[in-house]
Amino acid sequence: MLAAFAEAGRVLNNYRYLEIATRNAAFLLTALRPGGKLRRAWRAGQAGVEVFLEDYASLILGLLELYQTDFNNRWFLEAYKLAGEMIERFRDPGGGFFDTPSDAESLLTRPKDLQDNATPCGNALAAEALLKLAAFTERTEWREQADKALSLVAEQSARYPTAFGRWLSAADFALAAVKQVAIIGDPSEERTLTFIGEIRKGYHPNLVVGASPFPAPEGAPALLADRPMVDGKPTAYVCEGFVCQKPVTDPEDFRKLL
Repeated sequence: MLAAFAEAGRVLNNYRYLEIATRNAAFLLTALRPGGKLRRAWRAGQAGVEVFLEDYASLILGLLELYQTDFNNRWFLEAYKLAGEMIERFRDPGGGFFDTPSDAESLLTRPKDLQDNATPCGNALAAEALLKLAAFTERTEWREQADKALSLVAEQSARYPTAFGRWLSAADFALAAVKQVAIIGDPSEERTLTFIGEIRKGYHPNLVVGASPFPAPEGAPALLADRPMVDGKPTAYVCEGFVCQKPVTDPEDFRKLL
């Protein structure tokens, strides 16, 4: 729901949807994270004790969508922290992730679902989350963990694609020439918003975007690091694999690069 409202807010330019997404994210990061540990359920002011892989991975993806809508660095920082916790608590050394955390109640065997059902499985969501974070951060080890998880279902997803829908979405992102866009300039100023608007005019499924004033704040995506403004104007960088084309200050030139 968080991801849906965040995306709808930016695509439809609907402030009410963005407000819903922002309130939801703040709630999830406070009420459902007592003592700094994420929980799955909340009722009547009390958080439950359980949490599963899909909870971490889904929240990371939702926060990344919200960050790419309002460019509040808080959402990116929280997604980054949650990814580290997810790896620490759920990673299977043999590849992919367990559905239950390492510090949960001991079971005869830790479950590890690899098939998408009515909702995506946690492993598919985790792979997608790490792929997108790697595009923001240049954390190659996160990309490698996602690729290792994808390899677990490569054969089955080719034979039974309808049972691996979210996996295939993650695989499409992994195999694509993902565009990384860095926009340097105050995201609240009209000239900067013109660049952001160019992105939102079209459908760009394999693209990540970060934006901030110069210099980028501490903890901002590595994609924004060491990207100066040109002639003091809002500047856009379009990159692939952190290798960037010449920065542009004209929206028309930016549109062509997209």
